[in-house]
Amino acid sequence: MDLVAAFVVFAGTMIASLVCGFSMLWALSAGFLGFMGVGVRRGFAVSELLRMSWEGMRASLIVIRVMLTIGVLTGLWRSAGTFAVLTAWGLQLITPSMFVLAAFLLSCALSYAIGTSFGAAGTLGVALMTLARSGGVNELVVGGAILSGIYFGDRASPASSCANLVAALTGTELYDNVRLMMRTAFVPFLIALGFYLVLSLNNPMLSAENPALTSMNLDFNMSPWAVLPAVLMLALPPLKVKIFHTFLASIACAFLCTLLLQGQPLGEALRCALVGLHAPAGSARAVFNGGGLASMAGICAVLAISGTYSGIFGGTGMIGGLQASVAGLMGRWGSYPVTFAIGTLANAVFCTQALGIMMTVHVVRHPYERKGLSRSELAQDIANSTVVTAGLVPWCIGCSVPLAMLGVPAHAVPYAAYLWLLPLCYAFTKRRWFKGL
Repeated sequence: MDLVAAFVVFAGTMIASLVCGFSMLWALSAGFLGFMGVGVRRGFAVSELLRMSWEGMRASLIVIRVMLTIGVLTGLWRSAGTFAVLTAWGLQLITPSMFVLAAFLLSCALSYAIGTSFGAAGTLGVALMTLARSGGVNELVVGGAILSGIYFGDRASPASSCANLVAALTGTELYDNVRLMMRTAFVPFLIALGFYLVLSLNNPMLSAENPALTSMNLDFNMSPWAVLPAVLMLALPPLKVKIFHTFLASIACAFLCTLLLQGQPLGEALRCALVGLHAPAGSARAVFNGGGLASMAGICAVLAISGTYSGIFGGTGMIGGLQASVAGLMGRWGSYPVTFAIGTLANAVFCTQALGIMMTVHVVRHPYERKGLSRSELAQDIANSTVVTAGLVPWCIGCSVPLAMLGVPAHAVPYAAYLWLLPLCYAFTKRRWFKGL
């Protein structure tokens, strides 16, 4: 009962923090103290628990390094014009009669290139919604298509902090995961294409005028060279370049593009790398504000504190009973359905994708090992459940923030076809097509 009480206090504090607008770090700290208290009650010395906490936190430092690097990368991509050029090229490809389908495909492409759902929603997504409103297209349909597309890259891009987090927590190779994610996404992606094709034909855009392109041309040097940082992210991994070195190469290229193409002074380029782009409100550049090393400070703190949970859980065995129950359920219902249920519940309770992923892995990792299931299977099951259901829970940050950026209500969620087709198709095809992965 002591562990149950600690989890209840943790979840309650998390919900209260989100409702009141406080940082979730307060809830995470409360959870840390609660689990420490359970450990003390079960006979462990405080010094032992602190050592366990440090071991767990130290294991998260590799992920934190990657997250900080991604922060610098996204800040410089914004200042280099990479986001702007990719967005402009995408908008130029739109055919009015295929607008909804184009919104989905362009969101997929940009999110895969930049590795962030929020970044894709806040840049291309905003421009697409502006076009949808001016062209008389159903906002809910377009919002759902964009929500689907931004999670395509958030789940499976090598530049995604989420994909890197899943790889680190499960002890798997990032690029092996990405390759398998593409395989498991193939069927639901095709079905989603058909779904959005039908919606496009039933919701054509009345006009294709786009004043956003003119504004971007005035505020950015729209040279094709500005996309070189994104090209490096796509081209270097197949050449067996390590992901961290790929990040560094893209960062260096974006830094040079900021200086040479956009004509920014050295100090401004460094500022964008550290705190992101902060253009004046009302300018086209302001659409791309954000990024930078500082933007990852919050999630890195979350990772560090959550890492202490892993150390405490592993060192004390306090969730052994829960893991045994989960293993029993997996024996009855299968590993993926149980993981899907736990991951969705974690997103609903903790309201944030990163914490949902970490808590799910903590709970199911040992049952997977007991059943002799591979780490790759665990990674794919997490990627096809907890990662995408964050976009389906309306009060989860992974859903509410992109929808707020797009200016559409939660009624758009049913139109996010890819997010519910992916777990559904995977559940039906896993045993036949992906057994053992």
